[in-house]
Amino acid sequence: MNLIIRLLVTAIVAYLLTKILPGVHFEGFSTAIIFAIVLGVLNLIVKPVLSLFGLPLTIITLGLFALVINALIILIADYFIDSMVVDGFWWALIFSIALSIITSLANSMFSDGD
Repeated sequence: MNLIIRLLVTAIVAYLLTKILPGVHFEGFSTAIIFAIVLGVLNLIVKPVLSLFGLPLTIITLGLFALVINALIILIADYFIDSMVVDGFWWALIFSIALSIITSLANSMFSDGD
């Protein structure tokens, strides 16, 4: 149940962010749900590999390269989802930062303290 709530929170936040940020576009809320699922899969499979290869840069930049990895994950999701458009790397970076912050705040409000 917790997974479904997290996916819905991510989908809602992503959909609302597309209404605020002009560089990221979804065709509808169903695209946001698909995005949340694809993002979860990419975070499970691709992100650890990118983090491992980017570890030296992450250490040198004191963790800021992790933001670049998050933006790359957004761009990879854009590649796989036809009804999603990200206008460039910088929009993916801004979107990933905002999505991470707002989603973590929202998830902390809905967590049951386990």
